[in-house]
Amino acid sequence: MPKSRTSSFTRRGFIAAGGALGLVAALAACGGTDSAKGDGGKDNGAAASGPWTFKDDLGKEVSTKAKPKNIVAFTGTAAALYDYGVPVKGVFGPTKTADGKPDVQAGSMDISKVEILGNVYDDFNVEKYAALQPDLLVTNTWDGTYWYVPEASKDKILKLAPAAAISVGGDATLDKALERTADLAKSLGADMNAKTAVDAKARFEAAAAKVREATKANPGVKVLVGSGSADLFYVSTPDTSADLKYFKQLGVEFVTPEKLDEGGFFESLSWENAGKYKADVVLLDNRTGTLQPEELKAKATWAELPAVKAGQITPRVTEPIYSYAKCAQILEDLAKSIQNAKKVS
Repeated sequence: MPKSRTSSFTRRGFIAAGGALGLVAALAACGGTDSAKGDGGKDNGAAASGPWTFKDDLGKEVSTKAKPKNIVAFTGTAAALYDYGVPVKGVFGPTKTADGKPDVQAGSMDISKVEILGNVYDDFNVEKYAALQPDLLVTNTWDGTYWYVPEASKDKILKLAPAAAISVGGDATLDKALERTADLAKSLGADMNAKTAVDAKARFEAAAAKVREATKANPGVKVLVGSGSADLFYVSTPDTSADLKYFKQLGVEFVTPEKLDEGGFFESLSWENAGKYKADVVLLDNRTGTLQPEELKAKATWAELPAVKAGQITPRVTEPIYSYAKCAQILEDLAKSIQNAKKVS
């Protein structure tokens, strides 16, 4: 993510698309560790009765007098912690859809048991946050900022409790982001030797191997990463997001857009030009607020894409939940889509 708010809106708006792709048009895990040590070999964990410290991916030594209990987190990060057995008191970010159902970013969490401080980008109820008496705020970071913490109220929010951020942009790849999330979860009390955690990690590693095997067995399959709004079709580059960079390492061949918008995440195409790039598989943004296949049927140029004609569309979890279990499922689905794809471009 860009460093200034002005320059960040194109990329920030795209990634935060849940319900906001119209705004974009206008404004533009995995391989963990069994150690709770952070950079420099410092112990991130602590006895329940002693102080807690964790060196986050902003390079900050985050500390509290005791292991945090009242944790508030970005929804996707909270969902990852939940998978590791670490509960949170409150969440901010896409959590509940208009019909009251859990957003895809809520993962397996029971959203009725958490305080929702904000459900859309730039929405964060500071008063509710203070009432939770937070010990720790946890979120992701793309560019050195706290993801989904509004710039306008950031100073008030960060004064109320220490904050820790896990990098999912920049040099981070999916495996590294998952490793760091596991480090954080362990420091907060997660048992990484529990059968569920061990099995999830093994499942992820097996799924990564399946992707490698699929790309070797079906070479030349071109994958386009797309996201649809009412007016524009976004084609993402594989070189900036943690998930796509990791998929590339596993051998996936991507369509790379030629003319990236400000921020360097994607090229925006009018629907008249949506057929600019040909591909065999489309990975389609699955977030709330982006157009899904049923809605995209109304777009004539979408229907003419070779991959769409062939029915070779796979949902893309654009903002992964960084737990081994959730990432394993992503890789399993990717492997299947590549393995079964026919060359149509």
